[in-house]
Amino acid sequence: MTKTAPIPISGLAHIGIRVHDLERSVRFYALLGFTKTAGPIGPEPVAILDHPSGVELNLVLNAPKANEPNVLMDVPQKHPGITHFALLCPDIVAAKERLEAAGIQLSGGPVRFGPGAQGIFVRDPDRNVIELHQRG
Repeated sequence: MTKTAPIPISGLAHIGIRVHDLERSVRFYALLGFTKTAGPIGPEPVAILDHPSGVELNLVLNAPKANEPNVLMDVPQKHPGITHFALLCPDIVAAKERLEAAGIQLSGGPVRFGPGAQGIFVRDPDRNVIELHQRG
């Protein structure tokens, strides 16, 4: 294979997340500061959530069942795929308190990732894993 120049990438456009129920997902992601700005639109259909930090989520509304295991995280056999995404959070202790006040339990953490980084993990209503990651 010949060496070619890398394809130029200027950033992350969005994160697509398959969900079952739009309203319960919008309520959950609102706790993290996301606002629904469009949708459902398109053939799948998709709702778009934006965050003041510039992160965009596309909620793909085609999960057929309300409560299913996450095949990447909840079964013994390990399948390739994205296990979680991490959002930068300046204060995971305060985030943990806000999540618990809203009745949402952590699925992991706090975990230290070497010097100067730590994270907590939470599941959205469809069992997708989100890490809140604090640097420094």
